[in-house]
Amino acid sequence: MQIVILKDAAAVAEYGAQIFIDQINRKQDSVLGLATGSTPVALYQELIKANQANKVSFKQVTSFNLDEYLGLDGDHPQSYRYFMNEQLFNHVDIDKSNTFVPPGDAQNPITACKMYENKISQSGGVDVQLLGIGRNGHIGFNEPSSSLASRTRVKTLTKETVEDNARFFAEGEFQPHLSITMGIGTILEAKKVVLLATGENKADAVRDMCEGAVSAVCPASALQFHQDAVIVIDEAAASKLVNAELYKHIEGENQKLQQYLAELKH
Repeated sequence: MQIVILKDAAAVAEYGAQIFIDQINRKQDSVLGLATGSTPVALYQELIKANQANKVSFKQVTSFNLDEYLGLDGDHPQSYRYFMNEQLFNHVDIDKSNTFVPPGDAQNPITACKMYENKISQSGGVDVQLLGIGRNGHIGFNEPSSSLASRTRVKTLTKETVEDNARFFAEGEFQPHLSITMGIGTILEAKKVVLLATGENKADAVRDMCEGAVSAVCPASALQFHQDAVIVIDEAAASKLVNAELYKHIEGENQKLQQYLAELKH
């Protein structure tokens, strides 16, 4: 794990966005894994600005989203397809036919999950997967007790997650308690993973993910097994890490190494 601790949420968004910009500029037909929720919004705003400034193009990019509510079609304002259109796809030069979100309105969700896995595989796999983390350590909708080898599947949401997301639904409006989500095993197959976390309310989950035992109790802890996982967090989210100063030191040395290697190329 590469643990990057930055001053604030804005710095986290900028750092994370630059990873995606560099990836696309290095490989124009990159396959991106994308996430929803409040944390990625600032990163998407950075990507939109870069696209509008002609610093990156999404014309050849393919994307796969982590998850979707089961029972909502893509036109529903609380669906994750709608979210992605509003927060990113409508504002950049991506071909929407190359953007994939699990179908929340699938007649046969089990078959839809298998088809989603196959589509990811046929694309060559995800180059960079964006993640957030829930207060209970979930990634995607892989709640505590999820198998660390799980694949895309239908998943029941915990009461905590339902309560956290209730603010997005009007009183009396149908709020799904089921989802389709990429599994932890699916996520771990991405070539690179970038997880963003900001705010003190994520500090416990970040500590358990980075410094706790690898366990289904904290699904995000499975990222300890990934060979290229970058955890980008602000000071507040890092506040309960025992080894925060060590991570800052390591990142500083890594930056010096990258600068040295860049100079060698010239």
